[in-house]
Amino acid sequence: MNRSHRSRRIRGLIALAAVALSLYVALTVPVHLGLDLRGGTQIVLETRPTDAADADGEATDRTVEVLRGRIDALGVAEPSIARSGDDRIVVELPGLQDPRKAAEVLGRTARLTFHQVRGTAAGDDASPSLPERQGEQVRADESGQLLRLQAASLTGKDVKKAAARFDQQGGAGWHVTVDFEGAGKDGWARLTGEAACHAAGDPARRVAIALDDKIISSPQVDPSVSCRSGIGGGSTQITGTFDDREAKELALLINGGALPVPVETIEQRTVGPTLGVEAITAGAWAAAIGTALTSLFIIAVYRIMGVLAAVALACYGLISYAALAALGATLTLPGLAGFVLAIGMAVDANVLVFERAREEYTSRHRSTPRSSLNSGFKKAFSAIADSNITTLIAAGLLFFLASGPVRGFGVTLGIGVLASMLSALVITRALADYTVGGPGLRRRPHLTGVAHTGTVRARLRRTNPNLMRHPRRWLAVSAAVLVLAASGIAVRGLDFGVEFTGGRLIEYTTASPVDPDRARAALADAGFPRAVVQTSGEHQLTVRTHHLSNTQAAALTDAVNDLAHRADKIRDEAIGPSLGKELRRGALIALVVALCTQLVYLAARFRWLLGTSAVAALAHDAVILIGVFAWLGKPIDGVFLAALLTVIGYSVNDSVVVFDRVREIRRRDRRTPFDRIANQALLQTLPRTVNTGMGAAFILTALAVLGGDTLTDFALALLIGLAVGTYSSMFTATPLAIELHHHRG
Repeated sequence: MNRSHRSRRIRGLIALAAVALSLYVALTVPVHLGLDLRGGTQIVLETRPTDAADADGEATDRTVEVLRGRIDALGVAEPSIARSGDDRIVVELPGLQDPRKAAEVLGRTARLTFHQVRGTAAGDDASPSLPERQGEQVRADESGQLLRLQAASLTGKDVKKAAARFDQQGGAGWHVTVDFEGAGKDGWARLTGEAACHAAGDPARRVAIALDDKIISSPQVDPSVSCRSGIGGGSTQITGTFDDREAKELALLINGGALPVPVETIEQRTVGPTLGVEAITAGAWAAAIGTALTSLFIIAVYRIMGVLAAVALACYGLISYAALAALGATLTLPGLAGFVLAIGMAVDANVLVFERAREEYTSRHRSTPRSSLNSGFKKAFSAIADSNITTLIAAGLLFFLASGPVRGFGVTLGIGVLASMLSALVITRALADYTVGGPGLRRRPHLTGVAHTGTVRARLRRTNPNLMRHPRRWLAVSAAVLVLAASGIAVRGLDFGVEFTGGRLIEYTTASPVDPDRARAALADAGFPRAVVQTSGEHQLTVRTHHLSNTQAAALTDAVNDLAHRADKIRDEAIGPSLGKELRRGALIALVVALCTQLVYLAARFRWLLGTSAVAALAHDAVILIGVFAWLGKPIDGVFLAALLTVIGYSVNDSVVVFDRVREIRRRDRRTPFDRIANQALLQTLPRTVNTGMGAAFILTALAVLGGDTLTDFALALLIGLAVGTYSSMFTATPLAIELHHHRG
């Protein structure tokens, strides 16, 4: 058995094992859906230590454990709570559509204290400037009477458990029973024994129970209790005007314990279940239709090889899905878009190989489809590796620098890139090894799809145009387009989403069409004069405002209900101003780091001249995309950031393919002028650029048409980036490299 035959067998076994394992994982391990796909609420809390001792990750860990007990008591199915960094906690509550109760329960410090009452206090004693006098605290009881309280004798740490109960016999309504443990039993006896030493009716015979420094109950000690003896048994009741919800919530807070440090809600997202179902359906249709159109296109262009590539695409989808499930990754809405997008990118590697195989077949005498394909796989490998590594860099930056659903896009995109390389370099090649060598195709080599020049390549060979004759003219056109797009940033400004500005965004579906001007007037009358109202179709309304509390958001929803007769909230996002500023800074850092990282990598692979040209071209593409969105008035949000970094990866991808060919030609021909080499490389890679662009365009068009409102903007950004990136790789990066080479010379 010769080496080539052994290699074919190994590739076939690897391909079969990868597909079989992926099929097993896909059938047995479910993919975890993000809340934006299955519906629910996500709350991000930030700890706010009051002293240096608590300003560490340990205090956050203790807070997580306390919150876990509170979440379990809420009765939410499959909740999730995890620490993020040193001072943040991410809570996911699937199926919970009203976040107000959860936010109140999670955010309260729940500091329970028990105090001896010294007596009543005058109004002046309650001044904020005198919160504590000689060890006393002045607080209002349930009726508003001011009491002087001794320092806390017991705290929530002395409580064993609490339960909400209804007094059916006495008719006293709901109350909370509290059982003490350990030293708390003796402490409660001492506290009630001291109070019992005062006469009935004396305020000092009362015991004050405070929650978060607010008196919730201050009962008199029963006359049957004698002085110094106190109430034994370590149990008491907290009475008050509780309803069932308040009593259960109080018991929940006491049982959950006090938070070690205060927390603040800095981000809150709620997505209705119908929106998630619609997103999954739209993404599935976009993937199916886009893949079908792309498969038909590559079959029409590459015939049998196109059929094999379509089979490999199906295997790619299976492998990607299985990888997401096996890694326990969360599939988010942008991640779903990344999954669909990577299908188009998976075509690129196949196109690179097939076009290279066509070159080999037409340039060599006595060449066969099998030998041409073997040579195509070998010579296209460096371009495939470099282009995919640049995309992996973008995916890695999204994962490490982004947050929330956009991070999920980075994970999905990264898995998609690796799966596309496996499908193209292993599965497609294994299928080609066993197909092309058959006797039927040996007699009819034209059916393989690589045994002819191809329409685009044939025309280029006939005309042999010198596209790089006047490189400065191309640079002038690029500069003009750049200035026109950038002027949109200066004239219209950037419409940053709530992720970058902070605030609240609520999206509704309405029973009847709503006029935006009428909605703005109605919301202004309701106390929201700065609300930004946008409509999408006849029955969707989006309202964006400054930061609102949950109570204010409920009032805004009531106003929309009155206006539209009935409005269902399908999305609710709240971002704190500090987090918005942080995310905006993080987005800028991600963009700068992306440019610098790409420059370093390309400089290492192609030296500084070509690396600088490629990075300048991708900066040109990024500014144009941002400028077009400014002219269109589209929001600049986290999803746009994902699209922008993807465009950066795609732009470099195209430039890498051209410069890889420049490098290859220069290695064997040092005498030809650089501009002629660049033009030759451009013409040789142009068929790949056209075919890859067409394949990606099918996928993105399907995503733009079928993907829903959020994914429509995402797909639009990528379509713009696709067009601009294809142009810039040929007519910005290449002319700039020629000019830099002349300048250096």
